[in-house]
Amino acid sequence: MKKEEYNCWKDRIKVLSALSFMVVVILFLVSSLSFASDAKEGPESQLQGREMDSLDLFGKIVNPHNSGVDDAEIEVFLNGEPLKPFHGGQHGHRTGQIRTESDGTFQALFRVPKGILSTSTITVKVHKPSYKEKDISFAGSQIVKSYSGYLLRADLKIKRRAGPAFWIATVIFVLAYILISFELLHRTLAAMLGAATMLVISYTFGTINPEYHILSYESAIHAIDMNVIFLLMGMMIIVGILKNTGVFQWCAYKCYQVARGNVIILSVILMSFTAVTSAFLDNVTTMLLLTPVTIEIATSLGISPIALLIPEILASNIGGTATLIGDPPNIMIGSYAGLTFMDFVKNLAPVCIISMAILAIYSRFAYGREYSKAHVKDISAFIVKLREEYKITDSNLLVVGLIVMSIVIAMFLTHGYWHMEVSVAALFGAGLLFTYGILTKKVDLAKLIERDIEWTTLLFFMFLFILVDAVEEVGLLDIIADGVFHFAHGSLVAAICLILWVSAITSAFVDNIPFTATMLPIVAYLTKVIPGAESGVLWWALAFGACFGGNGTMIGASANVVTLGIAESAGFPIRFFEYMKVGFIYMILSVAVANVWLLLFY
Repeated sequence: MKKEEYNCWKDRIKVLSALSFMVVVILFLVSSLSFASDAKEGPESQLQGREMDSLDLFGKIVNPHNSGVDDAEIEVFLNGEPLKPFHGGQHGHRTGQIRTESDGTFQALFRVPKGILSTSTITVKVHKPSYKEKDISFAGSQIVKSYSGYLLRADLKIKRRAGPAFWIATVIFVLAYILISFELLHRTLAAMLGAATMLVISYTFGTINPEYHILSYESAIHAIDMNVIFLLMGMMIIVGILKNTGVFQWCAYKCYQVARGNVIILSVILMSFTAVTSAFLDNVTTMLLLTPVTIEIATSLGISPIALLIPEILASNIGGTATLIGDPPNIMIGSYAGLTFMDFVKNLAPVCIISMAILAIYSRFAYGREYSKAHVKDISAFIVKLREEYKITDSNLLVVGLIVMSIVIAMFLTHGYWHMEVSVAALFGAGLLFTYGILTKKVDLAKLIERDIEWTTLLFFMFLFILVDAVEEVGLLDIIADGVFHFAHGSLVAAICLILWVSAITSAFVDNIPFTATMLPIVAYLTKVIPGAESGVLWWALAFGACFGGNGTMIGASANVVTLGIAESAGFPIRFFEYMKVGFIYMILSVAVANVWLLLFY
């Protein structure tokens, strides 16, 4: 035999040997699985030929706050022996597991030998990380006979416990909160890092030891409030298109024209315009567009732009408080609590109007000396200059934009009647205006999507919802809620004052968005357990505190940071305490007005 033929046969033998080995392995695995299947169904096979009864087990697992506990694992025992479900409970991580749904409910069907249930004991055990294991037993007399079999309802309340998942989630949340609040890391990146870390730990260490499981991917996705995300996106598109018309700058010029050089009247008109605009549009965008015009007007008057800009900032935060869409905390509160646009207007707008009147008087005292320095040699000439510089650049787009905005606002006002989320109205308006802009080639699709939709903000909200859901899952927010309840001694008055002032002072120094997200489930619990709180007054206390508190310091709200950043770039910097001595005092005044209002009318 030639060497080449020998090598060829040698290679064939190697291939055949490998294939034979693979066949043996596959046959072994198949036989093993078959054996395992036979072993698993052994008890049932032993019951074949015997008559069977069906047992329908159902119930709800709740936490100490009577909220449903999702993804809890349930084991069932018949006279101490494990009982596997014949049907139901298949949505768990492993086939045959019984796990609760998102509302804490569960249901499973079992087959048991006929006639033994009346003399047997059924035990139901519940397991979930960060909760104490609990079981409950039912005697045969508690099992109900029905026409189709037997029924057993098992409702359990399980208590929290501070296990490894609790401490890990708490530490990650606190670190992320510090990074966000003090801007040590971009807030979107900090939230993403925190949320991703919790999920990775849940699926690595949590797989090895369930005590390290913080939250599931399904729970994380369910936690994202898409009503908030879509509402913000829709309004960003609408504002992004409208600002191309020059309408904001034109309105600022009109304010100056009406005031005719009178600085006090000008300040009041600018504050009023800012407040009204911020109630319906993003106050950051409003200040972004008004600030350059305000600086130019102030310098022409010979006064510091800060004397006009700070009252505008304060007005933007007050105006944004008046409606559901005016400020992100309100959007979050409305979506979480199911409150309508008109609920916010009726309960918040009166206080905002009173606060604006106080702001007009307060600004006169705070900046009266600066206002007295104003002088303009030729007011008429300056008005002509402003008219030429700040004119409507696209009247057709503006008309269509105002019509669409009218439709959207009308839908906001009536969305409670239609049982429609406000995000639907915002997206509808954005879609109409977007389509018009594209068809008429007045809007660049790519530029608007890239520049005017603040993707980092939307992503921040999504990751923040996951972060907050994680600490709610492990019980941190329950502990805080119980602490607030006990500290208030169950008193509605104490709870209103506590939530209002803590929210205001905290929001003055840290980002009010993560603070509001953290407080939502806490306020929801207090609303249920404190007598008289069912009116929703605690939601209004949170809204007033989170929004009004942003006026306290120059870092209290995004509008503050953006406005003062532009002023500094233009050569008009302001120190932290220089702003605080004006803003913090006014914050105290406005929050005090809100406190009196809430105590008198609720």
